[in-house]
Amino acid sequence: MLAPPRSHCCSPRLERRDSATPIAPRFAGGDVRAPGAGAEEEEMARDALAVPAEAQAALKKKTAAARSWILFDSSGEGTILDVDKYAIMHRVQIHARDLRILDPLLSYPSTILGRERAIVLNLEHIKAIITADEVLLRDPAEENVVPIVEELQRRLPLANVVNNAHGEGRENVTGQHDVEAVEEDESPFEFRALEVALEAICSYLDARTSELETAAYPALDELTSKISSRNLDRVRKLKSAMTRLTARVQKVRDELEQLLDDDDDMADLYLSRKLARASSPVSGSSMPNWLPASPTIGSRISRASRASAATIHGNENDVEELEMLLEAYFMQIDGTLNKLTTLREYIDDTEDYINIQLDNHRNQLIQLELFLSSGTVSLSIYSLVAGIFGMNIPYSWNDDHGHVFKWVVILSGLISGFLFIFIIAYARHKGLIGS
Repeated sequence: MLAPPRSHCCSPRLERRDSATPIAPRFAGGDVRAPGAGAEEEEMARDALAVPAEAQAALKKKTAAARSWILFDSSGEGTILDVDKYAIMHRVQIHARDLRILDPLLSYPSTILGRERAIVLNLEHIKAIITADEVLLRDPAEENVVPIVEELQRRLPLANVVNNAHGEGRENVTGQHDVEAVEEDESPFEFRALEVALEAICSYLDARTSELETAAYPALDELTSKISSRNLDRVRKLKSAMTRLTARVQKVRDELEQLLDDDDDMADLYLSRKLARASSPVSGSSMPNWLPASPTIGSRISRASRASAATIHGNENDVEELEMLLEAYFMQIDGTLNKLTTLREYIDDTEDYINIQLDNHRNQLIQLELFLSSGTVSLSIYSLVAGIFGMNIPYSWNDDHGHVFKWVVILSGLISGFLFIFIIAYARHKGLIGS
């Protein structure tokens, strides 16, 4: 028994491809184009579909770039990861709110967060997650992040003595003592990664400060010698850049200061110590199952055992090593902030000097206005006399006294001149104008 034919509108994907009639392309609306459609309609359809395709490609490219991470293990080997946030959260065991801090599309201040199994770093362009044996760094292809990637590859591996001892498989007592001595002196993995990040951000901000100083001081000196709109606009832009840079440096400094003021926050950054507590026999638990395999797992276990012994002997809250590390970079970032403070003071002094110059010019204009006003008053009196005698009013006392005109002109001029001198002398006596 033959099955009933399927409706064309209900099963469009079951059409026969061996038909001689070509299948018309389908669009989002679900309509089917007739085989005899005109070339003009097809061209319009291609133009209509071109823009969404480009937009989707750009969106995919942007999403792929935003999801790019690089993973460093304890041997310094880097692996590019193209995963979403859920895979990162599952790998390092952090919450979504902590991962949101590292989103480059969101504006968050510089932050150092200590979690149970990870350290979340958001220091300007450095966005990383540090665990006891891994470092996840975001956007490794960015221009400012490339030097950090190279530095992590150089400084994360163990010392050469340890690598040589494990590579050659030496079993003698001397080799074992060398390995143990280097491991004793070596900082925990998370501190080495944290040091690279702090050194990078401090050096970056210090370099930006030096560039700003190089551009600001000559501009300020030029402004003091010549006050112009061009120089004023140049200094205004430099001052705005200095204000933004000061806020960034201040935030990093405050974050380090907050960590140094709280021993509990610093203790939260000891991931190896937490790993030691979890793997020690005292805790009654084995190595946590979330920790991935690594070539240096034996070295980590030995360091964890020593850290566990230190914890048992009452050194659980000993944060001296991390405190010394943070203090070094706190002093460096504080020095950078002092440079910016000095630059701000220099800008303020320049503004005060310019205001004094402007006040001086304003006073000179006021003095000139006083001179002109005094001269105008004197000439107005002289003009008053001339106006009185120039009236067309008949009077008889002017007859046969032509010499009086000469004396009237001379006396009016002398009186006007004496009045001008008196006004200027009085203003100078009162200190209204300079000597």
